[in-house]
Amino acid sequence: MDAADFSAVLSEVRRFVRERVVPEEQEIDEKDEMPADIREAAKKMGLFGFALPEEYGGLGLSMYEEAQLMFELGYTTPSLRSMFGTNNGIAGHVLMVGGTQEQKAQWLPRIASGDVLASFALTEPEAGSDPSTLTTRAHLDGEDWVINGAKRYITNAPLADVFMVFARTDPAAPRTRGISTFLVPAGTPGLTVAPRDHKMGQFGAWTADVYFDDVRVPAEALVGGGDGLNRGFSTAMGCIAHGRVHISALMVGMAERLVDESVAYASTRKQSGKLIGSFQLVQGLIADSMTDYYAGRATVLEAARRFDSGEDTKIGPSCTKYFASEMVWRVADRAVQVHGGAGYMRGVAVERFYRDARLFRIYEGTSQVQQVIIAKALLGEAARA
Repeated sequence: MDAADFSAVLSEVRRFVRERVVPEEQEIDEKDEMPADIREAAKKMGLFGFALPEEYGGLGLSMYEEAQLMFELGYTTPSLRSMFGTNNGIAGHVLMVGGTQEQKAQWLPRIASGDVLASFALTEPEAGSDPSTLTTRAHLDGEDWVINGAKRYITNAPLADVFMVFARTDPAAPRTRGISTFLVPAGTPGLTVAPRDHKMGQFGAWTADVYFDDVRVPAEALVGGGDGLNRGFSTAMGCIAHGRVHISALMVGMAERLVDESVAYASTRKQSGKLIGSFQLVQGLIADSMTDYYAGRATVLEAARRFDSGEDTKIGPSCTKYFASEMVWRVADRAVQVHGGAGYMRGVAVERFYRDARLFRIYEGTSQVQQVIIAKALLGEAARA
């Protein structure tokens, strides 16, 4: 995107986040629902397709540009990003990476516009951090595929119009092979979405289990057509690598907000007749958080740059996701500490962000999974000896 146009996009999103969404955060948290007017505004701004190609109606942002956009979106409740994150990220990228030209033409314009909400159905009750162990299966019956299994914690499942479903199509193949991806529209007979989950945080972002009981889809529902058969795992890993940089940038935006909240509180709250910002131990907490934020921002931008160039699409995404998720958790914890008892009260922003931040160390691959990915990539065969 032209630099001037991109700067205008960032400015518009910043105003939208800080003037429209931030004032609604408490209500979103209490009602566990994203207001319809915010959803419509996000659609009009192109936020459902910022990472999708321009030829399909998206903004076509590079990873480096996307990271800067995510810094702005991360300044508010993460449920805002979650509303359109799967369209831009792991679900939309399934089609970008592995779809046929016909599938892209049929689905991507509607996904980019927000007319279609897509979900990424990979995680299962016994296949979370290691999705290669998934047990959902699909077999051919005539010219149709029949899918059976269950998925867990699927983002936007209660609202989704289409699911990108990963299922084992060759049970005899090694674990990371023999998996394919299917486009399954909501409402397909045999597809059931459970009631939405009751989570610790990130209210307004809905997840739910999804069940497949003899769900029948035509041959053209196989993502990638014949070329996509048994290639679903590699497709998923490519999408997840992009998603790790994407979500890391969101965490940096949240860290910035937490620093701002800490500074504002320490600049106005008095204890023993003095502003608590004059206490050096409080200053130390804020200084550490600012340093964490600064390091996280630089790490994400470097990972995004190397992702765009193709230099590093594996170690970098894992490194930045690992660092950013642990970083924002430290910043959130310090923010509550700076606020003292007030930081433990519902209705105070840092209390909400503390609950929201905890999930980042788990999804898109836990911190422990990132450690394993990084170490194995560096050590090679020595890690497997």
